[in-house]
Parts: sequence; C-alpha cells; structure tokens
Amino acid sequence: MKQQFISSFSMFILFLHCANTFAQIPAAAPAQAPAVVVASPPAATPTQAAAPHGITNVTKILEKAGHFTIFIRLLRSTQEENHLFSALNDSSTGLTIFAPTDSAFSELKSGTLNTLSDGDKSELVKFHVVPTFLSTSQFQTVSNPLGTWAGTGNRLPLNVTSYPNSVNITTGLTNTSLSGAVYTDNQLAIYKIEKVLLPKDIFASNAPAPAPVAPAPEKPAKAVPAATVESPAASVDISSALFFTHNLVVGSAGLLASAIFSL
Repeated sequence: MKQQFISSFSMFILFLHCANTFAQIPAAAPAQAPAVVVASPPAATPTQAAAPHGITNVTKILEKAGHFTIFIRLLRSTQEENHLFSALNDSSTGLTIFAPTDSAFSELKSGTLNTLSDGDKSELVKFHVVPTFLSTSQFQTVSNPLGTWAGTGNRLPLNVTSYPNSVNITTGLTNTSLSGAVYTDNQLAIYKIEKVLLPKDIFASNAPAPAPVAPAPEKPAKAVPAATVESPAASVDISSALFFTHNLVVGSAGLLASAIFSL
C-alpha cells in the first residue's frame, strides 16, 4: 500500500514536470506572407525623355525683362519665336537681336502694324535679327551694311557706327542707338532700342509722297514802252483830181475857142 502511494505520487510529480516543460516551449512563429515584389518603372524611351535644360527662350527673356509686349506678340504671331528657338539650338554662330520697346512702337503712326501683311510683319521682325553673336566691342569691327534675317541690299540697309560710349544704328528711315543690353551669354545678345528699325523695303513705298513744292512766283517783267511807229502816209487817190483838172482844162479851152469865133 505504501509502495503504491509512493508510485502514484511519483507519477504525479512526473506529470507536473512534463506539463511545466511543455509550457516553456515557445509557440511556433506564424507563417510569413510572401514578399511583395514591386516592379520598377520602364526606362524612358527617347521620345519620352525630358527636354534638356539650358535651352534659351527669347520670349521668356523678354517677358522677364518687361516692356517688350508688342515685340513678343509679333514674334509669336509670325512664328519667328519658333525660328529663333531652332536657330539657337542649331547655330554655332549665335544671334544678335535688336528688341524695340513698347514705347518704340508707340512712336509709329497709329495703325501702322495693322496695315502690314503677314509677310511684311515677318520681314519686320527678321530685320531686327542679325545671324551672328555681336558683343558691344565687336560693333567696332563689323562691316556695313549688316546682314539680317530679312536680307541685305539697297532696300534693306542696316548700318552701325560705334562710338566710345554708344552704338548708333541707321536704316535710311530710322536713326537710333542701343540703350542697354537685355541679355547676353556669348551665344545670344539682346539689345534694347527705343525706335523700331524700319526697312526701306516695306516703309519707303508706304511713305506718303512729299507735297509738291509750289513754283516761286515770277517777277513781273518791266513794261517796255511801245515803240512809236509812224504809220505810213495814207495813199492819196489823185485820179479824181486829175479827172477834174482835165475837165476844167477842156472846158476852159472850149470857152476860149467860142470867144475867138465870136469875134
């Protein structure tokens, strides 16, 4: 009986030990979810590549500078804005632009721009663009007339004269000077001018003809006294007198003869 009690007690102790051992075994970690694979975006194709930085935009420069609203409008309406953009990316010689201010356009006769055709407007803009970069010091050595995008020649003259402190520009119809540099980066130079450069090719033919000069009044000639001309003597008709004398003589002779016969 005592041995049975001891055996039962031993079994009880063993049970408690096993239970404690199982309680100390850590629970199995939950199964991890499969990792999510994030796909990287496809590489950009050449057509999707962003435009390179640093491309010069003339209209943006003029907008930032201010006071060039009308010239910007002309650049856009004539598509010369795109022409400038392409030229600055492709040209190795650069560009020089003479940019008239809004006050320069206000000096034109009212409605002048509205009377121009699209072709004339385009030529007017091109006349302000020289197809090479010119610093202020290089104006001292350029050859006149300057060639512009509009061309050159007697109908499109553009001449510059450099002085120690100024650069003068003439077209035959416009005479002005550079009034400051708006932008320069050794490829593009934009200079401000206070008058619109008018090419003869457009505006010489449209200019009103000068009023005819009235001839000077002629001085009255001195009156020359009329020469005294003696009128020829009136011809005398003597035939009647001769006839009268003849009759008188004949009559007298007849009377004389009668008197003699009567004696």
